[in-house]
Amino acid sequence: MLGLAYDVVNATLAADSDDVVDAVARAQAVTQVRPSDDFAAISVSFKRMKNILRQAQETNKRVAESLNPSALSQPEEKALAEAVPKVAKDVDALRRSGQYEKALLEISRLRPLIDAFFDKVMVMVEDESLRANRLRLLQTLVDEFSRIADFSEIVTEGK
Repeated sequence: MLGLAYDVVNATLAADSDDVVDAVARAQAVTQVRPSDDFAAISVSFKRMKNILRQAQETNKRVAESLNPSALSQPEEKALAEAVPKVAKDVDALRRSGQYEKALLEISRLRPLIDAFFDKVMVMVEDESLRANRLRLLQTLVDEFSRIADFSEIVTEGK
């Protein structure tokens, strides 16, 4: 993938490397949206999510099988949990039609909700059920929105 940054290539191939033409198209879309502040912030947030999930796995913390919206207690986590299915549906439709740049911009619309979540919500709480549900929310975000590129692979300045 000539002319593409190494981290963009890594991020794209980490999501899927079966179709080279498609991988190049996804890498080009990532390159186009990369300069935006929202995309950089989303990349940092995805790194954080993956680190939390990795630490949870390493310490044998349970991730809920499915998200229980009624078990969410804080407004910021409720707002994020409510937005994810709609954005995921829109992103999936754009992704399936090869509109990767639009899909990435759609994902970046979650930035304020993700920022608020990390500002106000403690994921690794003592309450096992609440923690498992919050971990499921993070896992859902990572699963739903890492199909074009693994944002945690993007190198961001000073982060």
